[in-house]
Amino acid sequence: MERTGTLIMTSLRDQLRSYGDYHRNPTNKLTHFVGVPLVTFSIFLVLSWFRFVAAPDWPITAATIFFLVVFLYYLRLDWPVALLQAPVNLLLLGLADRVAMLPFGRSFLVFCAVFVLGWIIQLIGHAIEGKRPALADNFLQVFNAPLFLTAEVLLLLGFRKDLREEPGLGQPQGTTL
Repeated sequence: MERTGTLIMTSLRDQLRSYGDYHRNPTNKLTHFVGVPLVTFSIFLVLSWFRFVAAPDWPITAATIFFLVVFLYYLRLDWPVALLQAPVNLLLLGLADRVAMLPFGRSFLVFCAVFVLGWIIQLIGHAIEGKRPALADNFLQVFNAPLFLTAEVLLLLGFRKDLREEPGLGQPQGTTL
């Protein structure tokens, strides 16, 4: 049962349709390939400051718990895409954990710089497209950005053609394939 237009959407197709409505311009999409990982890293960094188990190799932090919850959500939407996206988030999570171990002042400056830069880059893309970010209408869309980017890459590589019909995916604005 899919309920579009509400906070509850149960399929990857619904999520991509909603997110894709705001991301059709190729330049906007490109800005997201830079901005989304920066914002994801910064969110992981903030959450990495909250450490529950300080294991040297893989500590348990609010960031690791957040990653697991979002990863389970991605698995529910589309497990193959989730498994392909996971290494990117794991890399960002590991880097964020390293930066979180720096003295707090330095770590906080990194957070501020990366977070602001990531959003500026994405907002420039939205200004070029002439549409506000998807999260302006549904804050939960912020969690779909990494999955959307993974779907874009899959389409560019010729995989997951079943997703091509979703708005904004794999084709520049105004084209049909």
